[in-house]
Amino acid sequence: MTARYAAVDEAAALIAEFCARHAIDRAIELKLTLVLEELITNTIEHGYGGESDAPIRVALSASDAALSLFYEDAAPAFDPLAHDAERAASVDAPLDERPVGGLGLHLIRQTATHARYAREGDCNRVWVTLSTAADSSPS
Repeated sequence: MTARYAAVDEAAALIAEFCARHAIDRAIELKLTLVLEELITNTIEHGYGGESDAPIRVALSASDAALSLFYEDAAPAFDPLAHDAERAASVDAPLDERPVGGLGLHLIRQTATHARYAREGDCNRVWVTLSTAADSSPS
């Protein structure tokens, strides 16, 4: 897909079809959709500074215990997982005292059972794993 806001809808459709084919629980599907939407939106807004025709690659895989997402863009180097750790979202602060930004990355960290970033060549790559076990999935 390309780094355009229409990719958010494409990603949601891709995830819905993938999860239906693999009998993935709807709650897990929604969490995965949230993660992918956040990554795409951040790539567009912060990576490229707006919509572009630059490619975004997404791959999904499923096993008995987990659902894995691979995400890649060619925007300038940026580790969203390190950024989140450095500037954690102030989720307990009153709304008017919270800094703008960071909440989506915080949600990725709270949703994923494992997340990893690497800059390889000219690409940002993110791997996210979500547990498909109903009782061990983060809320």
